[in-house]
Amino acid sequence: MKANILQAAMAATLALAWTATHAQSAPASDTKTIVKEDAKTVGHAVAHSARAVGHKTAEGTRKVRDTIRDDSKTAGHAVAHSAKTVGKTVKATVTRKSDEPQPKN
Repeated sequence: MKANILQAAMAATLALAWTATHAQSAPASDTKTIVKEDAKTVGHAVAHSARAVGHKTAEGTRKVRDTIRDDSKTAGHAVAHSAKTVGKTVKATVTRKSDEPQPKN
């Protein structure tokens, strides 16, 4: 009789343990799904916000970029004009010296 009671107690303990394990895994699975969906929602919200900030930044920098491009173009033209003027002056100076007679020492 003691053996039957011991076997029944062990069977009941195993049954309770098995029930507790499966009862906990079901909510854990639901919790896992909920956390996964929440993380997905947060990820999408962050991506949307980042995209919005990126577009706003691009709009703001577009005007600056155009101004820099125009200023660079103007500076480039000025440098080219100055280089051309210096080149003409050097050429005129070198040409005049070669046309003049050499001084006698």
